[in-house]
Amino acid sequence: MAMLALAALGVVFGDLGTSPLYALQEAFNGDHGVRPTPDNVIGVVSLFLWSLILMVSIKYVLVLMRADNRGEGGILALLAQITGGRADGRGRAAWGWVLLGLAGAAMLYGDGVITPAVSVLSAMEGLQVATPALAAYVVPATVVILALLFMVQPFGSGRVGVAFGPVLAAWFAAIAALGLAQLWRNPAILQAANPWHGIAYFQRNGFAGFVSLGAVVLCLTGAEALYADMGHFGARPIRLAWYGLALPSLILSYVGQGALLLAHPQLSGRPFYSMVPEWGLYPMVALSTLATIVASQALITAVFSLTHQSVQLGFFPRVKVLHTSGSHKGQIYLPLLNWVLMLATIAVVLGFRESGKLAAAFGLAVSTTMAITTVLFAVLARRRWHWPWWAVALVAGGLFAIDLAFWLANVLKFLDGGWLPLLLGLAVFAMMGCWFGGRRLQRHESRGRQLPVEALLSSLETNPLMRIPGVGVFLSESADGTPSVLLHHLKHNQALHETAVLLTLQMLDVPRAAGERVSAQWLGQGVARVAASYGYMEEPDVPEAMARAAELLRLPPLEPLSTSYYLGRQTLVAAPGSGGFKRWLVGVFAFLRQNERSATLYFGLPPNRVVELGARIEL
Repeated sequence: MAMLALAALGVVFGDLGTSPLYALQEAFNGDHGVRPTPDNVIGVVSLFLWSLILMVSIKYVLVLMRADNRGEGGILALLAQITGGRADGRGRAAWGWVLLGLAGAAMLYGDGVITPAVSVLSAMEGLQVATPALAAYVVPATVVILALLFMVQPFGSGRVGVAFGPVLAAWFAAIAALGLAQLWRNPAILQAANPWHGIAYFQRNGFAGFVSLGAVVLCLTGAEALYADMGHFGARPIRLAWYGLALPSLILSYVGQGALLLAHPQLSGRPFYSMVPEWGLYPMVALSTLATIVASQALITAVFSLTHQSVQLGFFPRVKVLHTSGSHKGQIYLPLLNWVLMLATIAVVLGFRESGKLAAAFGLAVSTTMAITTVLFAVLARRRWHWPWWAVALVAGGLFAIDLAFWLANVLKFLDGGWLPLLLGLAVFAMMGCWFGGRRLQRHESRGRQLPVEALLSSLETNPLMRIPGVGVFLSESADGTPSVLLHHLKHNQALHETAVLLTLQMLDVPRAAGERVSAQWLGQGVARVAASYGYMEEPDVPEAMARAAELLRLPPLEPLSTSYYLGRQTLVAAPGSGGFKRWLVGVFAFLRQNERSATLYFGLPPNRVVELGARIEL
């Protein structure tokens, strides 16, 4: 448990832990900053403290981590529970929740690009505090560090977390010590523990105080990643690390920065590094750089988990997934996504060049995802947990009111950089939406031309075909009816294997399938139906499933050289007379289908035993 808590510290809390580098200073600087008067400092610090308590400790750690899907967390885990096995969006209500969930997931991708950029850049800006002459090296050094960070991802989040855990433990100890030293000098800042000072702050500053919530939300960056990374380590180690070290250290750091500004308001431009003694500046820059690398890790692993879940739930094209741990299935690495994130993050650094400019973009991504997560939780609590309306309104309604305030404050920063996460999120949402919609059209078309399996068996009985030795496995998306690839095979070859297996891979809305994974039954005429179930955090393995099916069907062990696997390769086009939107949707879907990972590799099939039969399908 101690090692898991340490590893969780290194992977899960990096983003939350490094927010003190840039969060508080944003409230007093830029176009939307307020003056660092004593009352404003106490009010802002009060908002920071109560945001951490209400939105992280209560919303995510206490409430949402109970809304896990068999150990897995994140917005898609919520969605899978809400749809209750209907993640394909059947029904109007399911359609709406699926699209809302996809929108929240898409925003997390924008967060995953911006987090490494703003975190590492803010740490490296400490160089120019220590030595202004080094200002020109801040951006190049940030690019190099980010490139190295993405290059170590193939080692896996578990190994990276164990390596990063002690770094972040040292970071939390350091920021707690710095904050405690300032608190000792000026204990008046403890007034911020009274939430009334936060309320009075809004009364005093009016609209300007409301706008500054766009800076307050920065102390919550990483809360969504905390929930999404839940499957990597489990709830208990994460809670232990949060309450035992992360939360107390963050409170001391923000209180310490506030105490410093009470005495020296002119230091509001860089309060964090201003707490550091001159002799400790360079060591602190080095430690903060390591800590921000850890912060980036939290979002990278969250995006990996999110993408894997999306693929298994049918919201994303197949991609290569590598498991980096033999003991913990949740630890994965996605090569293509890793390099895309690296290029996008470096491009963001080169484009914005300052953490202050990136911070404006940061808040909108965070607040949007948090608000959508709260809405989905409310639906889950009402529909699946059967909470009474008053309980949903009290808990979810109160949290959503805070989320909405944060979101509205950040919308005002749209032109200051808030457009970036929306643009990134919109691109991902468009891709996921086209994939989701295209699959629905494909399933609908397939059901319309599907031959009942009874008709196939009757035909084989009245008009026997030539039967060839061996086993033919025909993959089908539907658990009933005859696979279209089998019909094409019969049409072209006029023959059938002695044993024909209709294989369906069922992707469940749970992380991992429980109990017997494979079911099999004889249908007659040498035809058997086999279904293999997998959770959305698992990888299908067709040969393994077929070996188990052979046992259930009392067949001899399958000989690799006498077993053939049949896949359908479809050319998808829009049906004549389709509207412009449908043509665009089908075009994007067809492009994604053409470029997704090979089904042969994804299902673990022996390449020299796979037969692909093509067909032109109008959607």
